[in-house]
Formats: sequence, structure tokens, C-alpha cells
Amino acid sequence: MIFGGNEINSVTFSADKKIKVSMTHNKRLREVSEDDITFTEEDADGLLLSHNDALVISLNVLDFKIKRFLVNLGSSTNIIQWKVLEQAKLTGSIILATKLLAGFNLASVITRGKILLPTNAEGVTKTTLFEVVDDDMVYNIILSSPWLHEMKAVPSMYHQLLKSSTPKGIKQIRGDQPTTREINAISISSSKGKEPSK
Repeated sequence: MIFGGNEINSVTFSADKKIKVSMTHNKRLREVSEDDITFTEEDADGLLLSHNDALVISLNVLDFKIKRFLVNLGSSTNIIQWKVLEQAKLTGSIILATKLLAGFNLASVITRGKILLPTNAEGVTKTTLFEVVDDDMVYNIILSSPWLHEMKAVPSMYHQLLKSSTPKGIKQIRGDQPTTREINAISISSSKGKEPSK
């Protein structure tokens, strides 16, 4: 998805020392209180700035710590690679069903099925539905907007941080910026020398 300006879906963003978010919903204005999710400049400490890096995190799925989760706000489907399930010996749990997924560049892929798996983010476990693909992609899992909504999570690409509201307060997961840069370097080097599509 492509957005412009300082307003997205009636949410106005303004940068100050602490980023405040005002939401207009049903003609009401709600100011964010101090215990709500906020991002400050201190949240960006230790990052390589300036950057355009995607937010890539690691999470526990079942008893496995899996790296290279892409947090993708523009996606409406959670995706997991076949090879991840194969390595975890979970291919027998896949519900066979095909679905056509289309990407931003209108390329499409047919899924091999779907699977329900528990994902654990900082002590909060949710059963998540994933579409299974056997395709060449650099991420092991793509987490979409439905997962973020279910987890009550707010990502910040700039801060390389995912914060979520839990019964034990606000928890956060730091993005893996070095892995993101490594993935970008691999993608760029593999695309060099290819003929541009017409």
C-alpha cells in the first residue's frame, strides 16, 4: 500500500519529543494518555540512522525460535514458508487448500494450504492462521495487519520496534536491523544483471 501526507485512515501523526497520536473516530477526539503505546526518540537509540529498513523480528512459534519475521502493514494475510514447517516437522498439520495470493507487483503465488500455529510475543500467545507457500522469498514468515490487531501491537519502522499492550503492561520487541540490511544486500546483489521487465 502507498500512503502520503501526515494522515492515514483518519489518524493524524505529529512528531515532537514524544510522538503524540490523535485519533478522530465518529467525530470524537481522543488524546493519548501516558500509559498508551508511544514512541520516543530514545526508542531509536543504537540504530543505524538514517534508514529505510523494514521491521524484521524474531518470535517463538510452538517451541521454536524463528528469525526473519517481516512485519508487513500492507498485507492482509499471514504467510509461512513450507521449508520452515518442513524443518519443524509440521507439514502433517497443514490443512490442504489452495488460495491465490497477489502481491503489490501483481505477481501471484498459489498456496499449498494453511496451518494454525501459536505465536508467542513477549509472553502473549495467540493462535495464528498462516497461509503456507513454497516460494522463493527471503523472509521465513510475514506477519500482517490481522496479527497486529489481534496482538494489540503497534509497529514503528523508524524506531525498529514493535510495542504491544499486554495484561502486564506495554511490551516491546526490537527489530533485527543487521539481518534486515543483510537481506537487502542479498536482494540487491541477486537482482543485478537481470533484464528489466517490459
